[in-house]
Amino acid sequence: MTIHKEGYTSLALCILFIFVLNALVQFFYPDTNWLHWAAYIFSFFIFVIILQFFRSPGINVSQEDRHVICPADGKVVVIEETEETEFFKDRRIQISIFMSPINVHVNRYPIGGVVKYQKYHPGKFLVAWHPKSSTENERTTVVVENLKGVAVLFRQIAGAMARRIVCYAKEGDMAEQGSQFGFIKFGSRVDVFLPIGTEIDVKLGDSVKGGITVLAKLKD
Repeated sequence: MTIHKEGYTSLALCILFIFVLNALVQFFYPDTNWLHWAAYIFSFFIFVIILQFFRSPGINVSQEDRHVICPADGKVVVIEETEETEFFKDRRIQISIFMSPINVHVNRYPIGGVVKYQKYHPGKFLVAWHPKSSTENERTTVVVENLKGVAVLFRQIAGAMARRIVCYAKEGDMAEQGSQFGFIKFGSRVDVFLPIGTEIDVKLGDSVKGGITVLAKLKD
């Protein structure tokens, strides 16, 4: 297992905190064995949590032009036709994936092509499943257009716990399907907006894997 680069600072701070905590316990309570063990157990627990938050397992991406692959690990919580008001300004099929704190937090390009649009929006920190989180929370929107001229919009959304969205995509970049475009610290939600008529391959409640699960198939 490898650690994502976004976790280096958090991991270093965690190790420093553990070192200071245990040093203080040893210094002020040198003969209190139960407190030493409590500090060890607490330190181990915190270290494991930080490690799993920032793990970045290797995957084998199966690239296919028609496929829209899942941008994040998590659970499908929304599949509906809705109005996309930021870029397309028309009706789209929205698929939303909720990322829990125990999921891998790497975000991956669902299709390959050219990054046509990227914009960061400051906002609120409503819980990720709140209906208004897609339009009112802190978020970053990215649009990629494939070689056939079909564009897909996907949006990283912050939540009540996730206060840090990282997006590497820039307008004009060549996006490789399945490669990393960002990271959301401590989970949250990713929305994908697809053209009407797209064949959906998942259903509500499905557990999905970023870069592996096929969400949908685009029209030829």
